[in-house]
Amino acid sequence: MNITEDTELNSVEVAEPKIIENERRIDDYNEIEPTTEELSTLKHISDRIPLGAWLIVICELCERFAFYGLSGLFQNYIEFPLPNGTNTQPGALDRGQQMATALTMFFRFFAYVTPIIGAILADQLWGKYKTIIVSCIVYMIGLIVLLLTSIPPSIEKGIAFPGLIIAMIIIGFGTGGVKSNVSPLMAEQYTRTKPIITVVKGERKIIDPTVTMQSMFNWFYWAINIGALSLIATTNIEKYHSFWLAFLLPTVVFIGAIVVLFFGRNKYVQKPPMGSLIIRAAKVLMTAIRIRRTIGKQPDRPSLLDYAKDIPSSNNENEYEQPVIDSSNNAFIDDLKKAIRACRVFLFYPFYWACYNQFGSNLVSQAAQMNVGPLPNDILQNIDPLVIVIFIPIFDKLIYPGLRRCKINFPAISRIFCGFFCVAIGMGWSAFVQYLIYQNDPDCYLISNPDENCPLKAKITVAWQIPAYFAIAISEIFASVTGLEYAFTQAPASMKSIVMSLFLFTSAFGSVVNIALVPVSVDPKILWMYAALGIQAFVLGIVFFVIFRNDHKVHTEQSSTK
Repeated sequence: MNITEDTELNSVEVAEPKIIENERRIDDYNEIEPTTEELSTLKHISDRIPLGAWLIVICELCERFAFYGLSGLFQNYIEFPLPNGTNTQPGALDRGQQMATALTMFFRFFAYVTPIIGAILADQLWGKYKTIIVSCIVYMIGLIVLLLTSIPPSIEKGIAFPGLIIAMIIIGFGTGGVKSNVSPLMAEQYTRTKPIITVVKGERKIIDPTVTMQSMFNWFYWAINIGALSLIATTNIEKYHSFWLAFLLPTVVFIGAIVVLFFGRNKYVQKPPMGSLIIRAAKVLMTAIRIRRTIGKQPDRPSLLDYAKDIPSSNNENEYEQPVIDSSNNAFIDDLKKAIRACRVFLFYPFYWACYNQFGSNLVSQAAQMNVGPLPNDILQNIDPLVIVIFIPIFDKLIYPGLRRCKINFPAISRIFCGFFCVAIGMGWSAFVQYLIYQNDPDCYLISNPDENCPLKAKITVAWQIPAYFAIAISEIFASVTGLEYAFTQAPASMKSIVMSLFLFTSAFGSVVNIALVPVSVDPKILWMYAALGIQAFVLGIVFFVIFRNDHKVHTEQSSTK
């Protein structure tokens, strides 16, 4: 990450270090700040990541192991019937592809709506750490419900389907409380706010908080995808044994998240709750709208939210317009404006997630139409986390540092654009694979309701799906990892949980798009759905870059004036 990148670090809610007469020396740390020339000439490196941050990363790994290990099985679990002598396809509920896609997308939608609730609980009542603990307990209850309702007697008595719905809702609440708070809690463990000079093997270098934060989020996302590799185990258990045993493994591993949180409780930097920011923001907005209607447009109030400030009014005989709120809210209003500005980029993310979500739903059903040999049809989902686990260290240790050494600027906006471009390639390739399936037996697949004479699987190998999964995985490194980093670094210190939850909320809207596409998630319409998703991702990626390409310059200029 270049030092001019759009990552001003408002990331830590601590007092600014006190500067003494030699303004380059930071008294709190007895460390030397670099000059402007040194910032542009010396190599920027990452600081050491605190132990508390690594413990939280392990907690997230366990939670994601559970989340992906079970949710990746839902498509088969819902779509197909129980295997019999002639049918070895894993399944249980026999509800069809459209129902399976709809419920899988509902689960993803709900799991990414609830972070808003988790953020409110953390900010208003419990703080981030306690909210995560309580959410993990709720999560465990949901896992137990899913496990007990997936055993053979429950399936035979018709309990499995309602049990699945109940488990989805409970787990959704649990994951929402974890996801909105775990990455901000991790980032808050790192408390340095200013770059300093250090000497490594006789060479003077700069420890840069922005580079450190980028590295932390890269490793955080790396851990997420290590957890996602749980699908290697659960998909094979599903195929060769049963769903209940496949659900048992994530349940057991999830206990590790609770253990790590509990035993590391004295090692975490914990900040007290500061009140419900959503409620406070709503009051500010209503106040601003009311004053704007009363006094009309004012040249000294360029933003709507400025009308809620205690500032001079040009259209009033009194020296000051008396606002409804106290002037102490001015700083909060400024933070709210920064948060809204940071969230503008999120408007494009639902369309990215609409493409990304295909790999755990319709691409699983696509694989069921192909020759998978002895493998489960849903095991190829593991290509995505495998690629990420391999390539995140490559990006973090080789590609990004290499670009910095070459003075090449690769800011967050450019990386997010690359994410849109890569996911568009993935969708385009999926459309091509679907075309190959149809060409294999057009008389069967190019009709809406194939009869029993259609082959169970096409003759083409499932390996044709690999490029799609690879492109989607690379897109995650660019779009999703950078989105997490951007959300945290651009959010004001007082609003990090809210902004992070809003970023996660974009995934919920992506799932809404997928639910709307359920009517075309069926042969032969699904080919054109893949193609349309690829085209919209490519076009919107270009629009995104054009709109936000100068954002990193704006933030750098603002940072230099502070």
